[in-house]
Amino acid sequence: MNLLIVTGMSGSGKSSVMDVMEDIGYYCIDNIPPKLIPQFVDLCRKSEMGADKIAVAVDIRTGDMFTEIFRAWQSLKSDADVDVKVLFIEADDEVLVKRYKETRRKHPLDEKFNGNLHEAIQYERDQLSTLREIADYYIETSGLTASQLKDQVKQIFLENRSDSLIIKVMSFGFKYGVSTESDLVFDVRCLPNPYYIEELRNHTGLEECVRDYVMSFDESQELYKKISDLIDYLIPLYIREGKSQLVIAFGCTGGKHRSITFAELLANHLIENKFKVQKYHRDITKDKKY
Repeated sequence: MNLLIVTGMSGSGKSSVMDVMEDIGYYCIDNIPPKLIPQFVDLCRKSEMGADKIAVAVDIRTGDMFTEIFRAWQSLKSDADVDVKVLFIEADDEVLVKRYKETRRKHPLDEKFNGNLHEAIQYERDQLSTLREIADYYIETSGLTASQLKDQVKQIFLENRSDSLIIKVMSFGFKYGVSTESDLVFDVRCLPNPYYIEELRNHTGLEECVRDYVMSFDESQELYKKISDLIDYLIPLYIREGKSQLVIAFGCTGGKHRSITFAELLANHLIENKFKVQKYHRDITKDKKY
């Protein structure tokens, strides 16, 4: 089991880090009392959900319980079945002060120091010094945007950066309503419709006979080439900007022939290029004759 303990200064970007860890397949829990981490690991190990990658965020918000973090780390380090790592996130004092003022959020130690933000930050930094020394990974976020921070996290924890993006390729029929979840929608109703070929009407784009018919036209071949070239160009840009899910939809009249054909072709193309792909044909069973 891989366990990542995410800790560091309040306001340094731990929430953004946890968002990334969840996107790349870690089971994440925020603000867990340190003393409970070994118990939580045991619970995950015995459960049926198969969580073999876990990220927990621990910081000064747990109050007096935070002092247990070092003992919990030592306990987990002695467990041969758990590969435990610590990621420490921090930023300069003035950057942290500016972030709190911009967001108008209170520091977790605000009441303890009667609203003196500088004293709260200095106390927190002193309390975290031991964890900073044992950290396996360290990110200083003072000069980073949220997108740049997420990119650094992906570089550390992903062997292949394309794994950070899940691409859902779907088909739908305009007669049943436009797909509202999609980021990119391509209307392929401009192509010859297999519905008007009697022997193809009751088949779908999942079948070779329909796929061969749809792609037998020069305009179909050219349209697919242009779309696939566009997607190949766009995906690295989405990954660079930190997008975790991209939904690409193809629509035709009924959502059974042309749209499925194009969705299948593009999905298979992306799978061949080692992307994480989900296929979904929304309207394939609509009006089906049993």
